[in-house]
Amino acid sequence: MAKVNCWEFKKCGREPSGAKIDELGVCPAATMTRANGEHGGKNAGRVCWAIVGTLCGGAVQGTFAKLNGCIACDFYQLVRKEEGQDFQYSI
Repeated sequence: MAKVNCWEFKKCGREPSGAKIDELGVCPAATMTRANGEHGGKNAGRVCWAIVGTLCGGAVQGTFAKLNGCIACDFYQLVRKEEGQDFQYSI
C-alpha cells in the first residue's frame, strides 16, 4: 500500500493545483523539496509537523515549527505508526 502525503490524507486542497490554493495558498509541506523522500513522502508531505505554514485546524499555522500542536493529529499518529522505529519528527 502506498504511503499518503498529508494533503492527500487531510484533503486540505493546498497541494499544487489544489482546490484551495487561491484562498489559502500552496502549502509549504507540498513544495519543500529539501524533505523529499522523508518517510516515503513527496517533499515534506510526511513530515508536515516540522514545517511552518501548514494548514491545521482550519487555519494556517504560525511562524515556528509546531510539533507540540501536532502530536494529537491523526496524520501524525498514522505516520508514527507506519514508520515504527524509523520514525523521526524533524527534518
